[in-house]
Amino acid sequence: MSTVSVVTLAKGRPAHLRNVLLGLERQTQAPAEFIVAVMQDTPYDLPVVGFPVRQILVPGRELPLAAARNCGVAAASGDAVAFLDVDCIPAPDLIADYARGLDALDGLLMGEVLHLPEHATLGAWDYDGLDAVAERHSDRRGPPASGLEICHDYRCFWSLNFAIRRATFLATGGFDERYTGYGGEDTDFGKILDQSGIPIAWMKGARAYHQYHPHHMPPVHHLDSVVRNAELFEVKWGYRTMGHWLYAFKVMGLIDDTPDRPIRILRRPDATDLALTGQQGHQPYTNSASVIRAIEARQDAETRADASALVPVMV
Repeated sequence: MSTVSVVTLAKGRPAHLRNVLLGLERQTQAPAEFIVAVMQDTPYDLPVVGFPVRQILVPGRELPLAAARNCGVAAASGDAVAFLDVDCIPAPDLIADYARGLDALDGLLMGEVLHLPEHATLGAWDYDGLDAVAERHSDRRGPPASGLEICHDYRCFWSLNFAIRRATFLATGGFDERYTGYGGEDTDFGKILDQSGIPIAWMKGARAYHQYHPHHMPPVHHLDSVVRNAELFEVKWGYRTMGHWLYAFKVMGLIDDTPDRPIRILRRPDATDLALTGQQGHQPYTNSASVIRAIEARQDAETRADASALVPVMV
């Protein structure tokens, strides 16, 4: 069975990172190593565990997500590499599931993701407790009933929790490091795989539990990098990615994304935008679709009100 190195990208969130490490300690198949691509000035204070832990400082003024993933794979020694976001606690069989899956298919495998509400991991936690409160994301495809299922749309690639053979990753050239900040680098990598004929697949198992943290969706707090990376994707592939976020920004009045023209940022997100898109403590995850529906409903109501005001009064 393949050996699996685990790579996590981290900036801040030390408590989340320690929970990732605790989850790796509870694996039925130990990882070959745990590599933390550190996107901050100083490494983390981490406990000693029964497998190698290495921290690699990745410089970058904005979030260098693409470069950090590439650095992690370059440093890895395992036959395969599993990527877990810093807020994702691995279920006990995650490493073993990925090892079996990658022995069966030379491609990119996407494990299951469940989302946890606020306070779910405060203090001691166990997997029964996590399962009792975790929820699936309503906008994301769930796992197959068993085994692997090929995904025929590279845009479904989600970098929260995935694995790939190290040699296959290196053969692709890795993530495009021109993408900086939030958004687009994972869709670009999915497109690279698609163009290279490397399959992307959902799998049953390899579960991760996404820990709560305040967030915005659509990510108005990353407006600049989403716009910049969408335009980089267009230069590279001929069309823009992250269309659902761009649409949300447009209906919120933040951007003008007229086709065949550069995207213009019309204004900065204000307190109302942040309140509308912000994740609340009772929500295990944020949801762009519900925000878009709320904006469209509000605009429809305003349009009807304006139309009613123009109707002449009969006397």
